Amino acid sequence: MSANSSDPARQLDVVLVKAGRTKIRYTAELLFDDGTRVAVRAPWAGDGVRDFGFVRFERGDVFTEYYWRDRWYAVKEVRDGAGQLKGWYCDITRPATLSGAELVVEDLDLDLWISADGTDVRRLDEDEFEESGLAASDPAAAAAAVAALDELEGLAREGGFDALVA
Repeated sequence: MSANSSDPARQLDVVLVKAGRTKIRYTAELLFDDGTRVAVRAPWAGDGVRDFGFVRFERGDVFTEYYWRDRWYAVKEVRDGAGQLKGWYCDITRPATLSGAELVVEDLDLDLWISADGTDVRRLDEDEFEESGLAASDPAAAAAAVAALDELEGLAREGGFDALVA
């Protein structure tokens, strides 16, 4: 299936699951689905402002999100209401599944932040990942998650990251 300018806008529910429970659900506009990668766009869906210290997500921000059916991560391009790029927030996840109008992604706690200018690349939530117990309960998934984080960080630091969202 493909979405392009001649197709009417299609809405999807993005469902982020963590530890077997729905963490957040929001409606997004489907930009495209090439069979492997799905791209959607949505306004900031959180309650109020989320201030990480190095970036703030707030009302008016727009997220263009890329999900893969064959990769263990999702990449979210974050822009403010005026269109200024803030950076990319990358969630380490199990591969996404699309069923009807529902895109489901299981969050595995690890995250990566890349600033708009590429000078700030941060691994996030490694403590939460350790506390999740995934390494003991599903060692293969834990290894895939760590490998995905390493891959994204390498692309961000050494070049090649832009190709993911092109």
